[in-house]
Amino acid sequence: MTARVLVVDDIPANVKLLEARLSAEYFDVLTAGSGQEAIDICERERVDVVLLDVMMPGMDGFEACRRLKSNPKTHHIPVVLVTALDQVSDRVRGLQGGADDFLTKPVDEIALITRVKNLARLKTLTDEMLMRALTGRQMGISEDAALLKALSEERGRVLVVDDDQRSATRLADWLATVHRPTVAADPQAALQALANEEFDLMIVSLSLSGFDGLRLCSQTRSTDRSRHLPIIVLVEPGNEARLLRGLDMGVNDYIMRPVDHNELLARVRTQVKRKRYSDHLRNRLEESIEASVIDSLTGLHNRRYMETHLTTLVDEARLSGRSLSVLLADIDHFKQVNDTYGHDAGDAVLKEFSARFRRNTRGIDLACRFGGEEFLIIMPDTTMARAYQVGERLRVSIASDAFPIGPGQGIHLTASVGLATLEGPDDTPETVFRRADSALFAAKRRGRNRVAANAA
Repeated sequence: MTARVLVVDDIPANVKLLEARLSAEYFDVLTAGSGQEAIDICERERVDVVLLDVMMPGMDGFEACRRLKSNPKTHHIPVVLVTALDQVSDRVRGLQGGADDFLTKPVDEIALITRVKNLARLKTLTDEMLMRALTGRQMGISEDAALLKALSEERGRVLVVDDDQRSATRLADWLATVHRPTVAADPQAALQALANEEFDLMIVSLSLSGFDGLRLCSQTRSTDRSRHLPIIVLVEPGNEARLLRGLDMGVNDYIMRPVDHNELLARVRTQVKRKRYSDHLRNRLEESIEASVIDSLTGLHNRRYMETHLTTLVDEARLSGRSLSVLLADIDHFKQVNDTYGHDAGDAVLKEFSARFRRNTRGIDLACRFGGEEFLIIMPDTTMARAYQVGERLRVSIASDAFPIGPGQGIHLTASVGLATLEGPDDTPETVFRRADSALFAAKRRGRNRVAANAA
């Protein structure tokens, strides 16, 4: 992946080393020699991740991190503190200043690339989330509950898979200060938990007795329900070969044993955020796609989708030689409903009409709201005779029962129906639809509440 990484260190040799390693992975690298210079760069340029040395003269890394995180312009840039000091107090101080992660000198190359990739992906998701929130506010749309939840620091559901009871208990106790952990002692129990509950993260020990932790990671990735679940593996020192295999198969991050409490919480926080942001954006994408093809009032497909789908089905029918019919229906005197009872009553009629319309279609048929009070059904592999039966059944279902428009209030309505079928290889979606529209006009001209067919 590509991202802009700012390397901050007052020692040029350290800067060059990190710059070379990151450039080899195709990151765009910026450099700074002091904390103030780093702040200035972050304020005027796009930066995705900051690697910030702690021990610098003047403004040290802790203070630079605190200032970056307290500035609304730079608050959401992930910061990794790079330090030769492996003291718990330094990590606590860094977390209090807003640091997102830690690297200890000499910097391990696997750790460097893994941390930067993870935080760069999180930054991309954060940018997208904030942009959508800003767009919504500019349009006067209040932020919905799903977005606010994704942006919040709400406790995450974390599944810990470790058959060492002391280790698992210790991890669960640490996590419980911020999150909601669940412990599974073996892969089978883990898979059962994943099937029954929703989690934000899974932590897997690669030292399971008699079990392959990487196989569990692979099984998790191959299941639709947990395909996007972030995974952190716990690795023993000297087991880098298995770690690399895990990262290759899609493991998101790792922690070396013995596990540091602060490092664990920092890694978990990053992955839980990433999962929530990613889920929110994925759900919004699905909703956007659905909104582009579904009529919001009736729940039927809209005209835009119908036109594309009709073209596809006509092409398939011409190639296969199978029949294809189109049914176009219109609510008789619908304008009088709006004029007499109001538009709320009109909307209630359209919803009920759509429900009856849907009940009279097969699984292979496509029911659409064409516009206003006009509705359409595309019926693959359907002759005119069969389409006429569907049209007549639909007409009867509309006329037989009153349409509720309020408490204890209903009105009787009818519908006119026009039919057309694909007649030959020269037919097009436009010619079929025009014939159905012509048949609908004929049904209305003949007195409404009837079915008419039109052939080429």
